[in-house]
Amino acid sequence: MIITRRAFTTILSLTGLAALAFSPLRLIAGAMAQSPADVAKPVSLPDMALGPADAPVTVTEFASMTCPHCAAFNTVVFPKIKSEYIDSGKIRYVFREFPLDVKAAAGAMLARCIAKDDAGKYFAVVDLLFRQQNDWVTKNTTETLTRIGKQAGLSQQAVENCLKDQALLEKITADQKYAGEVLKVDSTPTFFVNGEKIKGETSFEEFDKKIKSFLKS
Repeated sequence: MIITRRAFTTILSLTGLAALAFSPLRLIAGAMAQSPADVAKPVSLPDMALGPADAPVTVTEFASMTCPHCAAFNTVVFPKIKSEYIDSGKIRYVFREFPLDVKAAAGAMLARCIAKDDAGKYFAVVDLLFRQQNDWVTKNTTETLTRIGKQAGLSQQAVENCLKDQALLEKITADQKYAGEVLKVDSTPTFFVNGEKIKGETSFEEFDKKIKSFLKS
């Protein structure tokens, strides 16, 4: 799926985000990842991660901010993973943007602008976007994103500048392209546990079993 510039502009004009710049977002179908090294490699943007860099297990999530399954995972499963494994330093958890539509791209851009290089703040913004997903995705896109930006300390102008940041959007697009072509990500959420691919919304019990198998090895 390729979203054209014209379609992007038309959609955003209906949501009040017509000024948002755009490079085409490509969703590329495929199969399994090549290797754990491929997954570990940041491409254009620095990884946003929680947990020690030298943890024996790394979980990498590819998600779209508008994906309801991603939001459900964030609410139900991720807090358990964080409490059990991230906070104890047993795993490193990496979140990567894989926007499935233009609103998801806008949400990803806002999270990056608010957090800058602060991973903790980034995860907090992502959590907020997922929890308020229904508001900003289905109805008040501009108002809600602007409010979230202001609550995080950005001015309205800063939010507008963020959503017009062509360079940032191109980096998100490049990272998504890499995920599709090299890692064969074609849906969200998609996870990699030490390079091993897991597709779709997954229970804590499944993650617990997988993580423990790597910790024992």
